[in-house]
Amino acid sequence: MNKNTPISPSPLPIKQEPPFRVTDLKQWVYCPRILYYHYCLPDVRPVTYKMKAGSAAGLQEEERENRRSLRAYGLEAGRREFNIPIASIELGLRGKVDMAIWVDDLTNAEVIPVDYKLSRRMGKHFALQLLAYGLMLAETSNTPSQRGFLYSIPERRAHEIKFTKHIRSQLKTALKLMHQTLQSEAMPAPTPQRKKCVTCEFRRFCNDIL
Repeated sequence: MNKNTPISPSPLPIKQEPPFRVTDLKQWVYCPRILYYHYCLPDVRPVTYKMKAGSAAGLQEEERENRRSLRAYGLEAGRREFNIPIASIELGLRGKVDMAIWVDDLTNAEVIPVDYKLSRRMGKHFALQLLAYGLMLAETSNTPSQRGFLYSIPERRAHEIKFTKHIRSQLKTALKLMHQTLQSEAMPAPTPQRKKCVTCEFRRFCNDIL
Protein backbone atom coordinates (compact mmCIF):
# COMPACT_ATOMS: atom_id res chain seq x y z
CA MET A 1 0.00 0.00 0.00
CA ASN A 2 1.22 3.48 -0.84
CA LYS A 3 1.86 5.30 2.45
CA ASN A 4 0.12 8.38 1.02
CA THR A 5 -3.12 6.48 0.53
CA PRO A 6 -5.70 6.80 3.36
CA ILE A 7 -6.60 3.56 5.07
CA SER A 8 -9.84 1.97 3.87
CA PRO A 9 -9.59 -1.61 5.15
CA SER A 10 -12.02 -4.11 3.68
CA PRO A 11 -14.48 -5.63 6.17
CA LEU A 12 -13.22 -8.95 7.50
CA PRO A 13 -15.36 -12.07 6.99
CA ILE A 14 -17.42 -12.76 10.10
CA LYS A 15 -15.61 -16.01 10.79
CA GLN A 16 -12.29 -14.12 10.81
CA GLU A 17 -13.37 -11.19 12.95
CA PRO A 18 -10.89 -10.68 15.80
CA PRO A 19 -12.46 -11.67 19.13
CA PHE A 20 -11.62 -8.54 21.12
CA ARG A 21 -12.21 -4.81 20.78
CA VAL A 22 -9.37 -2.46 21.66
CA THR A 23 -11.57 -1.12 24.46
CA ASP A 24 -11.59 -4.66 25.91
CA LEU A 25 -7.81 -4.41 26.21
CA LYS A 26 -8.15 -1.12 28.07
CA GLN A 27 -10.68 -2.64 30.45
CA TRP A 28 -8.56 -5.75 31.00
CA VAL A 29 -5.62 -3.65 32.17
CA TYR A 30 -7.95 -1.58 34.38
CA CYS A 31 -9.51 -4.72 35.91
CA PRO A 32 -9.48 -8.22 34.32
CA ARG A 33 -12.94 -9.04 35.61
CA ILE A 34 -14.57 -6.46 33.35
CA LEU A 35 -13.53 -8.52 30.32
CA TYR A 36 -14.79 -11.70 31.99
CA TYR A 37 -18.21 -10.20 32.70
CA HIS A 38 -18.50 -8.80 29.20
CA TYR A 39 -17.73 -12.04 27.34
CA CYS A 40 -18.72 -14.79 29.78
CA LEU A 41 -21.79 -13.02 31.24
CA PRO A 42 -22.76 -10.69 28.36
CA ASP A 43 -26.35 -10.12 29.52
CA VAL A 44 -25.28 -8.34 32.70
CA ARG A 45 -23.23 -5.54 31.14
CA PRO A 46 -24.80 -2.13 31.88
CA VAL A 47 -24.41 0.98 29.75
CA THR A 48 -23.15 3.75 32.00
CA TYR A 49 -23.29 7.52 31.91
CA LYS A 50 -19.49 7.63 31.54
CA MET A 51 -19.67 5.54 28.37
CA LYS A 52 -22.24 7.83 26.78
CA ALA A 53 -20.44 10.98 27.92
CA GLY A 54 -17.13 9.77 26.53
CA SER A 55 -18.62 9.11 23.07
CA ALA A 56 -20.33 12.50 22.94
CA ALA A 57 -17.19 14.33 24.06
CA GLY A 58 -15.14 12.57 21.41
CA LEU A 59 -17.45 13.76 18.63
CA GLN A 60 -17.27 17.34 19.90
CA GLU A 61 -13.48 17.16 20.06
CA GLU A 62 -13.28 16.04 16.45
CA GLU A 63 -14.95 19.31 15.44
CA ARG A 64 -12.42 21.31 17.47
CA GLU A 65 -9.55 19.27 16.04
CA ASN A 66 -10.32 20.45 12.53
CA ARG A 67 -9.71 24.03 13.71
CA ARG A 68 -6.54 23.20 15.66
CA SER A 69 -3.00 23.24 14.32
CA LEU A 70 -0.76 20.22 14.65
CA ARG A 71 1.56 22.11 16.97
CA ALA A 72 -0.32 20.55 19.89
CA TYR A 73 1.43 17.35 18.80
CA GLY A 74 4.79 18.96 18.10
CA LEU A 75 4.29 18.77 14.33
CA GLU A 76 4.50 21.36 11.60
CA ALA A 77 2.70 19.32 8.98
CA GLY A 78 0.69 16.13 8.57
CA ARG A 79 -2.59 14.68 7.33
CA ARG A 80 -5.41 13.99 9.77
CA GLU A 81 -7.87 11.15 9.38
CA PHE A 82 -10.76 10.51 11.77
CA ASN A 83 -12.68 7.48 13.04
CA ILE A 84 -10.71 4.83 11.18
CA PRO A 85 -12.16 1.29 11.53
CA ILE A 86 -9.31 -1.17 11.76
CA ALA A 87 -8.61 -4.78 12.74
CA SER A 88 -5.75 -7.24 13.17
CA ILE A 89 -6.04 -11.01 13.06
CA GLU A 90 -2.49 -11.27 14.40
CA LEU A 91 -3.31 -9.25 17.54
CA GLY A 92 -6.88 -10.53 17.77
CA LEU A 93 -8.17 -6.96 18.05
CA ARG A 94 -10.60 -4.68 16.26
CA GLY A 95 -11.60 -1.09 16.89
CA LYS A 96 -11.88 2.47 15.63
CA VAL A 97 -9.08 5.01 15.94
CA ASP A 98 -10.26 8.50 16.97
CA MET A 99 -7.64 10.14 14.79
CA ALA A 100 -4.45 9.27 12.93
CA ILE A 101 -1.83 11.78 11.84
CA TRP A 102 0.11 10.76 8.76
CA VAL A 103 3.55 12.30 8.42
CA ASP A 104 4.47 11.86 4.77
CA ASP A 105 8.18 12.48 5.03
CA LEU A 106 10.26 10.54 2.51
CA THR A 107 12.92 9.73 5.11
CA ASN A 108 10.88 9.72 8.35
CA ALA A 109 7.35 8.70 7.43
CA GLU A 110 5.17 7.69 10.37
CA VAL A 111 1.58 7.24 11.45
CA ILE A 112 0.62 8.63 14.87
CA PRO A 113 -2.60 7.49 16.59
CA VAL A 114 -4.46 9.99 18.76
CA ASP A 115 -7.07 8.91 21.30
CA TYR A 116 -9.38 11.44 22.97
CA LYS A 117 -9.94 10.94 26.70
CA LEU A 118 -12.45 12.53 29.04
CA SER A 119 -9.89 12.27 31.83
CA ARG A 120 -7.00 14.14 33.39
CA ARG A 121 -5.17 10.98 34.44
CA MET A 122 -3.51 8.95 31.72
CA GLY A 123 -3.10 5.48 33.16
CA LYS A 124 -1.40 2.38 31.82
CA HIS A 125 -4.69 1.03 30.41
CA PHE A 126 -4.95 4.06 28.11
CA ALA A 127 -1.33 3.74 26.99
CA LEU A 128 -1.72 0.08 25.97
CA GLN A 129 -4.93 0.91 24.11
CA LEU A 130 -3.06 3.61 22.18
CA LEU A 131 -0.20 1.22 21.36
CA ALA A 132 -2.67 -1.31 20.00
CA TYR A 133 -4.07 1.32 17.65
CA GLY A 134 -0.55 2.20 16.54
CA LEU A 135 0.37 -1.41 15.80
CA MET A 136 -2.81 -1.98 13.81
CA LEU A 137 -2.29 1.19 11.79
CA ALA A 138 1.29 0.15 11.08
CA GLU A 139 0.25 -3.38 10.10
CA THR A 140 -2.46 -2.13 7.73
CA SER A 141 -0.50 0.69 6.08
CA ASN A 142 3.08 -0.62 6.25
CA THR A 143 4.02 2.70 7.85
CA PRO A 144 6.00 2.79 11.14
CA SER A 145 4.23 3.86 14.34
CA GLN A 146 6.63 4.64 17.16
CA ARG A 147 4.48 6.95 19.29
CA GLY A 148 0.99 8.25 19.85
CA PHE A 149 -0.92 10.87 21.82
CA LEU A 150 -3.59 10.68 24.49
CA TYR A 151 -5.51 13.93 24.23
CA SER A 152 -7.05 15.01 27.54
CA ILE A 153 -10.25 16.87 26.70
CA PRO A 154 -10.56 18.57 30.14
CA GLU A 155 -6.94 19.74 30.00
CA ARG A 156 -6.89 20.56 26.28
CA ARG A 157 -3.51 18.90 26.27
CA ALA A 158 -1.84 16.14 24.26
CA HIS A 159 0.22 13.59 26.24
CA GLU A 160 2.85 11.82 24.13
CA ILE A 161 3.29 8.06 24.64
CA LYS A 162 6.43 6.43 23.27
CA PHE A 163 5.96 2.86 22.03
CA THR A 164 8.97 1.40 23.87
CA LYS A 165 10.03 -2.24 24.13
CA HIS A 166 8.69 -2.28 27.69
CA ILE A 167 5.18 -1.18 26.79
CA ARG A 168 5.15 -3.54 23.79
CA SER A 169 6.02 -6.42 26.12
CA GLN A 170 3.19 -5.41 28.46
CA LEU A 171 0.75 -5.47 25.56
CA LYS A 172 1.89 -8.94 24.48
CA THR A 173 1.39 -10.30 28.00
CA ALA A 174 -2.04 -8.69 28.36
CA LEU A 175 -3.29 -10.12 25.07
CA LYS A 176 -2.06 -13.59 25.97
CA LEU A 177 -3.92 -13.53 29.29
CA MET A 178 -7.07 -12.15 27.65
CA HIS A 179 -7.19 -15.06 25.21
CA GLN A 180 -6.60 -17.54 28.02
CA THR A 181 -9.55 -16.10 29.94
CA LEU A 182 -11.81 -16.31 26.89
CA GLN A 183 -10.86 -19.94 26.29
CA SER A 184 -11.09 -21.11 29.91
CA GLU A 185 -14.05 -18.94 30.97
CA ALA A 186 -12.44 -18.85 34.42
CA MET A 187 -13.03 -15.72 36.47
CA PRO A 188 -9.72 -13.85 36.89
CA ALA A 189 -8.59 -12.20 40.09
CA PRO A 190 -9.86 -8.64 40.66
CA THR A 191 -7.70 -5.57 40.42
CA PRO A 192 -5.46 -5.12 43.46
CA GLN A 193 -6.36 -1.41 43.42
CA ARG A 194 -9.66 -1.71 45.25
CA LYS A 195 -10.42 2.02 45.02
CA LYS A 196 -11.45 1.33 41.45
CA CYS A 197 -14.25 -0.90 42.71
CA VAL A 198 -16.13 1.98 44.32
CA THR A 199 -17.37 3.38 41.01
CA CYS A 200 -17.29 0.18 38.94
CA GLU A 201 -20.53 -0.75 37.17
CA PHE A 202 -19.87 -4.43 37.97
CA ARG A 203 -19.22 -4.05 41.70
CA ARG A 204 -22.46 -5.83 42.62
CA PHE A 205 -21.24 -9.00 40.90
CA CYS A 206 -17.94 -9.21 42.81
CA ASN A 207 -19.39 -10.67 45.99
CA ASP A 208 -16.05 -12.12 47.01
CA ILE A 209 -14.51 -8.68 47.61
CA LEU A 210 -17.42 -6.35 48.34
